[in-house]
Amino acid sequence: MSSSADVAGQVFLKPKRAQPFFGRHPWVFAGAVDRLEGVPDDGAVVDLRSHVGNFVARGLFNAQSKIRVRLYSWDEAVPLDRDFFKTRLQRAIDLRHSVLKLNPAADAAYRVVFSEADVLSGLIVDRYGDWATVQFNSVGMAARQQMIGELLTELLGVKGVYRRTEKGIPKLEGFTLLDGSVCGEPPPAELVVSESGLKFAVNLTEGQKTGYYLDQRDNRAAVAKFCAGKRVLDAFSYSGGFGVYAAAAGATEVECVDASEAAIMLGMRNAELNGLTQLAFVKNDVFNHLDELVKAGRKFDVLVLDPPKFARDQHSLPQALRGYRRLVQQGLKLLDRDGILVKCCCTGLISMQDLEDLIAQTAIDEKRDFQLLTRRGAAADHPVSVTCREGAYLKCIIGRAG
Repeated sequence: MSSSADVAGQVFLKPKRAQPFFGRHPWVFAGAVDRLEGVPDDGAVVDLRSHVGNFVARGLFNAQSKIRVRLYSWDEAVPLDRDFFKTRLQRAIDLRHSVLKLNPAADAAYRVVFSEADVLSGLIVDRYGDWATVQFNSVGMAARQQMIGELLTELLGVKGVYRRTEKGIPKLEGFTLLDGSVCGEPPPAELVVSESGLKFAVNLTEGQKTGYYLDQRDNRAAVAKFCAGKRVLDAFSYSGGFGVYAAAAGATEVECVDASEAAIMLGMRNAELNGLTQLAFVKNDVFNHLDELVKAGRKFDVLVLDPPKFARDQHSLPQALRGYRRLVQQGLKLLDRDGILVKCCCTGLISMQDLEDLIAQTAIDEKRDFQLLTRRGAAADHPVSVTCREGAYLKCIIGRAG
């Protein structure tokens, strides 16, 4: 039934369940599967077939995950071998270098592979100068990590490839994976990268995500345009990205607050690297700190709310929405008249419309006019596949509160 010798099994869909996968959606959930022929190991290559046996696509199997098969090819003649992954990786690199013109210099930082958007479901690759960091978010990709590391070294010319793991993902996928080198040299304790002419210290082994929030690059630059001569508060500042941009743009004062001691130290280092003296860093729970600022009667002209993901599943969504609403409420109390509110949300289960509605209702409750100035997403090196729009996780709303 297949032209590929390494296909370990056939996954048959239930009747009337094949259309999304003919339409190139890459996730086959367990509920769509009727039966399995063969005994594929987790991570093995399988063919997906309609209930009458027609070939749909080829992917990687995982009996432990709700996503039973991740799809990569819709051509029955194409094996999922080393050449296949090399071609896919090269295409992703070409987008960043040839199309987006991202500079592959020694101090550059950008996303190289964005999972489903680059038709490499379960794989994220970021480049930081001479090192690449990888996240293997599926058992199929994790099983091929040595090959992927070698290919990245060959195609990018990096000195080393370092593995990071996202909290909760290995458990969902049914495998164990720890941070560590995949191949080549381990990264230095501090790596300094450049972004829009600014310098940022990155800790690839201990920093959040894969070391830095690359997805907010264009949003940081957009927000900086509002900051000259202004008082700025950067909440959930992590390494001070928004704050450093604001200070460099001429903000008179910038307060960065984060609960992490390591993040605060990194932010202070970034202020030092850029010779910026008008930044103050506060280690505190952000909700508590905002309450304290409200009680003290403090006011700001620009306020950035960029919290971490509040919900990973539908069960925790109501609590997440309450958290976002409280943040917006605190933010509006702290914003001076005609101040700029920047509200970010990286919870994929919350849509842009949800976020707008939340801001609108909170503004009404606070008796503030609110003008939506711009709606933004992630930087262009985080593209979205039209057949898997779940990848559009980041929302950034910039508005003015009257």
